[in-house]
Amino acid sequence: MLTTTTPGPLVFAAAVTTVVGVLVVLVAALASGEAASYGALVGTAIALVVFSFSAFAVDAVARLMPVASLMVALLTYTMQVLLMLVVFVGLNRSGALDDTLDREWLGGSIIVGVLVWTFAQLTASAKERIPAYDTHDEAPSEGVRPAAEGGAR
Repeated sequence: MLTTTTPGPLVFAAAVTTVVGVLVVLVAALASGEAASYGALVGTAIALVVFSFSAFAVDAVARLMPVASLMVALLTYTMQVLLMLVVFVGLNRSGALDDTLDREWLGGSIIVGVLVWTFAQLTASAKERIPAYDTHDEAPSEGVRPAAEGGAR
């Protein structure tokens, strides 16, 4: 049993990305106005939604079927790229990038969101305590005696 309880790396990454995204939106509003703040807000939301869905999907598969986790990770990465393409094409065709959203702040906030998410998830994963062995009380195999009885020397 672990002696500490901490939120998982994905929850930590989502929280840190949200906080940094809010800061980017505030900086955009102060530096460049309303369109920049909307662009930063939409960019942060895109980064959070895309990364949250794929990271939690890969995490769920890794817990249930570890063998399939690499395949699902590659598929979700492909889905992330295609989803970003669809979102950008949709925003471009709608005309929102011309007047409502600032392109530079949108792209910059997505880049910042992706980098912050990645760094936070890697940092939290590296610090996470993962048990190296199963501590369940199991009956010893036949013919093997516990060390207390002189079985292993």
